[in-house]
Order: sequence, then structure tokens, then C-alpha cells
Amino acid sequence: MDRQQEYVVRTVEERDLRFIQLWFTDVLGILKSVTIAPAELLGAFEEGVGFDGSAVEGLTRVFEADMLARPDAATFQVLSGSEEGLARMFCDIVTPDGAPARGDSRQVLRRMLSRAADAGLTFYTHPEIEFYLFDGDAYAARGELLPVDRDGYFEHSTTTIARVFRREAVTRLEDMGISVEYTHHEGGPGQQEIDLRYADALTTADNIQTFKQVIQELAEERGVIATFMPKPLVAEPGSGMHTHLSLFEGDRNAFFDPAGPYQLSVTARRFIAGLLHHAPETTALTCQHVNSYKRLWGGGEAPSFICWGHNNRSALVRVPLAKPDKARSARVEYRSLDPAANPYLAFAALLAAGLAGIEGEYELPEGAEDDVWMLSDEERRALGIAPLPASLHRAVELLERSELMAATLGEDAFDFVARNKHQEWQDYRAQVTPFELKHFLPVT
Repeated sequence: MDRQQEYVVRTVEERDLRFIQLWFTDVLGILKSVTIAPAELLGAFEEGVGFDGSAVEGLTRVFEADMLARPDAATFQVLSGSEEGLARMFCDIVTPDGAPARGDSRQVLRRMLSRAADAGLTFYTHPEIEFYLFDGDAYAARGELLPVDRDGYFEHSTTTIARVFRREAVTRLEDMGISVEYTHHEGGPGQQEIDLRYADALTTADNIQTFKQVIQELAEERGVIATFMPKPLVAEPGSGMHTHLSLFEGDRNAFFDPAGPYQLSVTARRFIAGLLHHAPETTALTCQHVNSYKRLWGGGEAPSFICWGHNNRSALVRVPLAKPDKARSARVEYRSLDPAANPYLAFAALLAAGLAGIEGEYELPEGAEDDVWMLSDEERRALGIAPLPASLHRAVELLERSELMAATLGEDAFDFVARNKHQEWQDYRAQVTPFELKHFLPVT
């Protein structure tokens, strides 16, 4: 055993933990788990825990069913909540001979981070996670999505359930070692935001999965519905997961140049150019559901067009107003990502696009300083501003044409995502919606 594994074994014994959950994520971003007793911990570290990989979405084919969940001891954390004596570790999925499983999304991100590391770069991310809270009783009784409050952006309230909910969620996350930067009420009724502090991308992706689990468990305890659905309400803002991205070379922020425009280095400008150039083909990964496109094209500050700007919230990529001459704060914000995405695949796709821009020395176009939503189609075309895909169907078509995304995901994960998203579109297209019944059914 290595030191980290020894620490886990010792902690389990000293704290009298009764169960250890081994977590991993399928290709669609759904959390999976198996629970072991402390007596099985050494075996899990040495050999992994076997399971039927063909029963997990996109992980492997039937004739390659045997898989092992190998716990990453560095992710060990005692869980905070109603259950006592419970801990978790994230797992990497491997074949019986120890090779990384080709459909394991955590391994997809690991591969991209290794590519960056080969160039001397570390990829950091900082997500702003939005979600809605709805009244559980109203939905159970009438199927009605009734927000738990009518508060607005940054509203200060002393009575609503949302304020207490956010406070309890932050306490649980902090107890688990997941640092929260800040939290507040978002623009929609019942809409909340909790921002996780920046970390390396793999840690952030693990933290996002843990965050979602904490929020869902707390919602169940409090009798409310928490949803990361990108657009649950027609007339209200959608929920995004705006994510700040940066690259470091050791302790030096590779995006910072005090003499550059907006203090951005050449590396940062090429990284942004890569994000923009490859945005059409990465969108199926950052916005993976049919509902995602109702957010993207539904207004409410969601980005619909491929451009960048300095402190421009209508742009796909925003360069935040950083603290003057603070090198470590130089970063870019990618705004189309939503909280229903698989964070491992989404981060891998964004890193691949940015590295392609750096390696290919892409030229960054002029930034958009106007409100892009207010421009006419002719004005946007004149400025060279193209739209993001307007549907999952179009996004998957663009994904399938992408050699970069195929190489990033690997053949198995790439093929499964494309097939699954085509099926989601077909199932969605086959539905007869209330809109159609209202407008086309000849009933007086």
C-alpha cells in the first residue's frame, strides 16, 4: 500500500466507519456506486472490485463485460449528512489486466490532463453551479413546478427555505473538504447558485459529482425538488454552469501577461481561439440534452453565439475583469456549459479545444464589446459571429464530424455518446407536446 491508502485504512479504523462507497460516473454523467465493508478495503486497493461493465451506460461491450472499479485513495472523504459512518472514494475503471476502460469518462479527462502535463501545463477550473428548488408537495399532488420562493438575483431574505437550504449545503460541502467560494439567489424564482473554489480539473469534476449528490440528498430530506435541468421553466432563466478556466506552468499563470491586451498572454489568446473555433463540435458535450438548447436559445443571459468579449456576459467566452496586476487571477469564463453535463467529458473537450488553439497557433478574432443578442443577423454575419447549434440534433451532427473530439473521447465513448444523443433526439422528436395540442387540436 502507498501512504494515501494507509491513511484511508487508518482513518476508517479510527473513526469506526461502517461502509465505504466506491463511486464512478457513466458516459452520460450519472453517478454509480458500490458499497463495501471495511474488511474489503485492502482487497479493493490491491485488486479492485469486480462488476458487470456491460450493464453500465457506454462503459464496455457485452463480450468485454468484466470490469474492475479501482478506488483512488486521494479522493477519500467521510460523507457529511444524515447517515453516520459512511465514506466515499472515486474510482477509475480498468479491465482485468489493468488497462484503463475505454468508456470510463474519468479516464478520458485523465488522458487530456496528461497531454497538458506533457507540455508542462496544469488545467484549473472553477464552476458556478445553478439549480432550481421546487415545492415537493405541490409536484406530488398536482404535478406543478412551484418554486420555493419568488426571490430574485442576490435577493436578501430572512425567511425562505432557499436561504437555509444553501447554508446547509455549504456546511455539508465544507465538512467534506469541498471549498465553496460563495453562494446566492439567482435570477429565477427558486433558482440558486453555489460556486466551488477553483481546483485542478479532475478534482473539480469529482467535486461537481459530489455536489450534485449532496444537493439531491438534502432536497429529499427537506421535502423539496432540486433540479439541474438546464431549462425547467419556460418564462424564467435557465440554469448554467459558467466555468472559469486557466492554465498554469508550475506556479506561474500561463494566461497572464502584464503587457498583453487585457493582461492576456499569447497562450491565453490562442486558448480562447481554440475554444471558439471548436465550439460547434464541443457543444454536444457541454450541453448534452435536448433541454439544454432551450436554455441556450431561451434568453436570460445564456450564450447563443460564438464570440468572446472582455467582461461581456452575452459572449460565449468572457474575459472577467481581473484584479489589477494579480497574475493568478487571469482566466477565461466559458458560459455555455450547463449543470446537466458530464463534467469529465466536458472539461476534456474544452481542454482539447484550447490546446488545439495553442498548438495550432490559432489567431483570436476581434472581441465583441456590444450586446450580441441585440445585434441583427446581418450585423452578426458582418462581424463573423456564428451561432451555436440550435438543437441537440445539430450539435451531434457536428460532434460526429470532429476528428478532435473523436481523438479526445476515444472510439468507444465517442460512438456511445453519438448513438445515445441521436436516440434522445429521436425520442424527443416523437413526442406530442402540450404546445401542439394547444395550437393544433380543433377544440373550442
